[in-house]
Amino acid sequence: MNVLDLATGSRCFKRFHPTPDHRAHLVCFPHAGGSATTYFPLSRQLTFLDPPLNVLAVQYPGRQDRRNEPLIDDVHALAAQVHRELLPVLDGRPLALFGHSMGAVVAYEVARLLEHDSATVPAVLFASGRRAPSRLRDEWTHLKDDAGLIDDLRTLDGTDAEILADKHLMRTVLPAIRGDYRAIETYRHRSGPEPSCPIAVLAGRDDARTTTDELMDWRHHTTGSHSLTVYPGGHFFLNDHTADIVGLLVEHLRAAGVS
Repeated sequence: MNVLDLATGSRCFKRFHPTPDHRAHLVCFPHAGGSATTYFPLSRQLTFLDPPLNVLAVQYPGRQDRRNEPLIDDVHALAAQVHRELLPVLDGRPLALFGHSMGAVVAYEVARLLEHDSATVPAVLFASGRRAPSRLRDEWTHLKDDAGLIDDLRTLDGTDAEILADKHLMRTVLPAIRGDYRAIETYRHRSGPEPSCPIAVLAGRDDARTTTDELMDWRHHTTGSHSLTVYPGGHFFLNDHTADIVGLLVEHLRAAGVS
């Protein structure tokens, strides 16, 4: 289900399970190469809360129903676009951000813009499967040929093997994947005010893309509290722990005064 969000009139967000009596907004940012549908299972689970959360899954340009829009291969520019599209959603109810992998960094940059440009402090920033923004690694996957890019996707074990083997489909989606890889691999943290919201970090125990030190350094990117929760699994650990992650979201939101 990919529809124009009726509340914001924006193709930047997908709302799979409308919740008119929601207590707060949760904006979810996909990983590199991902789409809003990544968060369909989490959205479905969160509708069973009482009261529910209004889950808005971000749809980056250049894929699915936004495939005819120009790709944005710069994290700061992507965060600026999401920030602009998010402003009409602000209605006085609490707002939390959840991002996985590249999405964690985009969510972090949106949190900075919300607080320091729009005087809106998110209740919590959930950063999943990604090292702290200031921790740099030399990564050049976006410069590999198509076969090399597909091999990297295969090692992450987050894409069905049948999809990776479908040459026609991969030709269609690889430009967006490569653009996202370029965005996150060329991202550089910029000095400036950090968010004041709590940052809850989630990680897979066997994820080679992060280390404990890199995850703990998220504490330097908030003037508020910082926590780290580690789950069994690799980079896409969240696919196997939806119920546990829902519990974590509720726990941190309640601690932030969202109930």
